[in-house]
Amino acid sequence: MGRVGVDLYPHQVGVALPGVHTFGKYLGGSPTNVAVAAARFGRRSAVITRTGNDPFGAYVHEALRGFGVDDRYVTTVPGLPTPVTFCEIFPPDHFPLYFYRFPTAPDLVIRESELDLDAIGAADVFWVTVTGLCAQPSRDATLAALRARNRTGITVLDLDYRPMFWPSREETEEWVRAALPYITVAVGNLDEIDVATREREPRKAAAVLHGLGIQLAVIKQGPAGVFASRDGTEVSVPPVPIEVVNGLGAGDAFGGALCHGLLAGWDLERTMRFSNTAGAIVASRLACADAMPTAAEVEALMAQTGAEAGAGAEASRA
Repeated sequence: MGRVGVDLYPHQVGVALPGVHTFGKYLGGSPTNVAVAAARFGRRSAVITRTGNDPFGAYVHEALRGFGVDDRYVTTVPGLPTPVTFCEIFPPDHFPLYFYRFPTAPDLVIRESELDLDAIGAADVFWVTVTGLCAQPSRDATLAALRARNRTGITVLDLDYRPMFWPSREETEEWVRAALPYITVAVGNLDEIDVATREREPRKAAAVLHGLGIQLAVIKQGPAGVFASRDGTEVSVPPVPIEVVNGLGAGDAFGGALCHGLLAGWDLERTMRFSNTAGAIVASRLACADAMPTAAEVEALMAQTGAEAGAGAEASRA
């Protein structure tokens, strides 16, 4: 549930937008990408969001159906355009984003009265992002959906903190803390975890989240890999060596793979390795949704890099 839009990514790598001449058009929006990634792994997925009543909105429906994602909960908002996002690509680690979501985005006009709370409550996995809490009426709708879940099944909060969507970091923390009582899995990078817990050290941040009732804490550390903690077990997984083309979307591939691993009942280390590898594959490609790998592609790279065997992993009981 949450953000959707159209990504326009430059074909000219290492060139600032004023010098770019051609772009590729792709489906975008973090939770939408997660739904696509899960579908690539053979999972049934749907996205709850809204678009403009315009050609880009029609493209969103077409693209979702093409990826095998249920679009029945995607509705239009008259008078608002479907958001467009541009980026610049400067590998390996600089990918500025430019969001065109004015005067507001349709996905922030999701209303509680429009939600199918029975479907939300019945889903094996329900995934929301912090962006959905940044404005009304989306904030009330997101919290209503989480209350309907009431920590049943797997309920994930992607901390996905985008400062440009919020008036202040303090307000972000306030609404993240309002959502956490309904969450079983929290996922974020070091800065996002700091917003939620006021801790940047992974073990300390995970301890704060567990103290708030979170069952699984997943902390992405960039070049330091991924740290995860659940039921007293801690796992640190190193990054997968790849040549980065575009780091955008890697986290969403990680998210779709995380859903897949949790549904499959894998142990924590295998889930993190599979998710990490899925993210690495997308980082080696230009697009986001279009770049999501299949399970066979992930397994092949895991075998190639030794990830399947658990090379370099650290696991412990806390």
